[in-house]
Amino acid sequence: MAENTSDLSAAVPGAADQPETFDEPRHADRAKTVGQLSEAELLAEIFPLLSGSSSLLLGPGDDAAIIAAPDGRTVISIDTQVQDQDFRLAWNNGYSSTGFDVGWKAAAQNLSDINAMGAVPSGLVVSLTMPPQTSVEWVKDLARGLSEAIRELGADRCAVAGGDLSAGRELVITVAVLGDLEGRSPLRRSGGAAGNQLAVGGVLGRAAAGWALLESEHPMSSLNADQLALVNSFRCPRPPLSLGPLAARAGATAMLDISDGLVRDAGRLAQASGVLIDLDPLALRAFIEPLSSAAQLLGCEARDWVLSGGEDHGLLCTFPGDIPLPPGFTTIGSVRSKADTASAEPELWVTVGGQRSDTVGWDHFAD
Repeated sequence: MAENTSDLSAAVPGAADQPETFDEPRHADRAKTVGQLSEAELLAEIFPLLSGSSSLLLGPGDDAAIIAAPDGRTVISIDTQVQDQDFRLAWNNGYSSTGFDVGWKAAAQNLSDINAMGAVPSGLVVSLTMPPQTSVEWVKDLARGLSEAIRELGADRCAVAGGDLSAGRELVITVAVLGDLEGRSPLRRSGGAAGNQLAVGGVLGRAAAGWALLESEHPMSSLNADQLALVNSFRCPRPPLSLGPLAARAGATAMLDISDGLVRDAGRLAQASGVLIDLDPLALRAFIEPLSSAAQLLGCEARDWVLSGGEDHGLLCTFPGDIPLPPGFTTIGSVRSKADTASAEPELWVTVGGQRSDTVGWDHFAD
């Protein structure tokens, strides 16, 4: 099982979009595998590393956990990461994914789904399948990544409430997360209307650029600070968890998490709302420019990463056209009546500067 080969946080000191520290595995634990421990012994290694919160009324140790739900309603979402489908242990450029990487991303992508409903995360459970030869330290590092993401991303009410361990031929981590609406109505994809502003909270294209660098032939030691920061954006994305509830309070009409690319996810919002979304190429330049160094190195178009790259886990929102956007959101387009194009192109939901986009985004089964 691959060990950590690069401390990227040290390579990008003070980078605003990265966790501050990454724990190196202790030498004495590197050779110990999960196959050498009983389930109880492995759980005893993991439990001290998991986070708790005031929402957790009964934590790990019984058949089920109990999490407070003061709103009376519970928001729930679930995501799975499968080795070599959603993450790699060994990348083309020589980097080896750490357990911390996988744990952080597992937490971040699930917390983002709760955020996209305008809710606050209150607890999560984890199912982990792993080959018997998996390093115990790698699993402990995964637990650290889960807990550190919860803390660093500001999910103060969220706790790791428990989960399940199993053996299998490949690593699979599934996280189910709960959330609290705090008395607000949920923000759905179906509320967009003609005349709304289209806005994004968070970043675009950074994770896709980082993925491309990892899949390239350029080793980590050859990358500059900007490029390393993009790799970190893929490894440990930072969804803007404060912006979901803020958008709900500010009067957003529709919202979703951008996980599969701006064009694809904008299309989902447009179709659910029965509208046409037009993305503004000029407004997208602010997201394209920070990717220019990586694009030049790889001979790619940074614009494509912004339009079709996923896993930054920002928020795509629609707001009434006559209200100021709350802090943290940037206008990137407009919402129009679908009737304008329905007769000519009934399946067209998103345009870029009035034109059909030649990039789409990620699909687990089509790509």
